[in-house]
Order: sequence, then structure tokens, then C-alpha cells
Amino acid sequence: MFRLPFILSISVLTLMLFSCMPSPYFQKEISIPEYQWQYSFQPEFKVEIKDTNAHYNIYFILRHTDAYPYSNIWLWAYIKEPGDTTFKRSRIEIPLAEQSGRWLGRGMGEIWEQRMPMTRNDAPMVFKKSGLYQIRLEQNMRINPLPDILQIGLRVEKTGTPILVKR
Repeated sequence: MFRLPFILSISVLTLMLFSCMPSPYFQKEISIPEYQWQYSFQPEFKVEIKDTNAHYNIYFILRHTDAYPYSNIWLWAYIKEPGDTTFKRSRIEIPLAEQSGRWLGRGMGEIWEQRMPMTRNDAPMVFKKSGLYQIRLEQNMRINPLPDILQIGLRVEKTGTPILVKR
């Protein structure tokens, strides 16, 4: 098991990384039990959207150790909009390293964090319905459990309301 210095370095890294960013509309990270992500462990995030005129940036947050054996991670993202009874499923790849093996994102010691846009081309998103959105994540790699994954998270930033031009 990991010792106290490891836990302290996670805490310090988190404080350093988020002290430089604007306050999010929503942000939550969920720790992966024993740092071994099982297929059956599917963290869920619930985001209440009230302003359907605003633009939002949505990011996945992934923390892993430098011992993580792959250069990417594949996820199933299940999304349920307000009023829906079922989740819609999308498969998403999050690159974690360059071809050279150099980790992407930010790191401190043996811990790395990658923040990946959920939308294509990092384009802002407009939610069409107000209400509760549910997002559930499942790891979709060929290995189960997936080792050295510390946390998975979701960050939603409200970027403002677009200016409407009257014609």
C-alpha cells in the first residue's frame, strides 16, 4: 500500500493545480478503490444545469501514477439528460502520453493529471434542457482491473452567455 508521503503529494498536487484555474461551475473527483479500476466500478456525476443560454466547457479529469502501463485510456461515457429514462453511450479515448512516452498533462513526482475536453475540438457546449444531467464513466480497456488509476473526475466551466445580435 502507499504511504503517507504519497497521499500528501496527491493533496499538494491537487491544491497546486486548481489554485491557478478559474472556479468551476461543477467539479468532482472520485477515488478509484485500491487504485485498480474494475469494469464494475462506474463513477457517476450529477450536474444541475439552470442556464440553457450559457456556454460550458466540460472536461474529464484523470489522475494516474507514472507506473500506469498504457499511453491512453478508453472510457464508456453514459449520459442521461433531464427527462430521459435511459443513458446514451459514447466511447471516448483520453491520450495520456506522447509517442515518445512523455506523459501529457501536469505531474508532480509519480502522480500525473490529465484534463481532457469532453467535446470535440474543445468547443463550448450549450445544454438544450435545464435540469439534472447524469454522467457515468466506465473504463473500457482490455485489462480488468486497470492498474495505477487514482481518480476520475468531471469539471464543468461556465464560460458565459453568447451575445445575441438582433437583425
